[in-house]
Amino acid sequence: MIAVAYASGVDAGRDVQTFADENDRKRLTPAALAGMRSLAAEWRLTGRQMADLLATSPSTWDRIASETWDRTLNQDQLTRVSALIGIFKGLHLLFANGMANRWPRLPNSGPLFSGRSPIDAMINGGIPIMLDVRRYVDALRGGL
Repeated sequence: MIAVAYASGVDAGRDVQTFADENDRKRLTPAALAGMRSLAAEWRLTGRQMADLLATSPSTWDRIASETWDRTLNQDQLTRVSALIGIFKGLHLLFANGMANRWPRLPNSGPLFSGRSPIDAMINGGIPIMLDVRRYVDALRGGL
């Protein structure tokens, strides 16, 4: 299971976390990277798939995977991480671990996927599809 400390950085009087603040991004990046390394292992994704999902180069993903990357994720990348971790969590609430971790790689006939796997759909569609997949998983489990 992914062990990531969820730190939204949202105070009661603040707007929803947008990852626009550089200090928030610096604070959240280590947990986000740990989560992505765990997600890659749990979902059995290739380095290329992880690089594409995170919108980075394969060589950057290799440095992230080996824990030698010392930069801060940008707003776009943290939004991607948030969506992917939300999908992971939703799938584990919906299915047993085995299916929860296989589902993202399986061809899917659902309206978002057109026979593709959710991973392929998210790689091709970027953040909008990632957010749609997160809403789809939440709807499947009755979370909407």
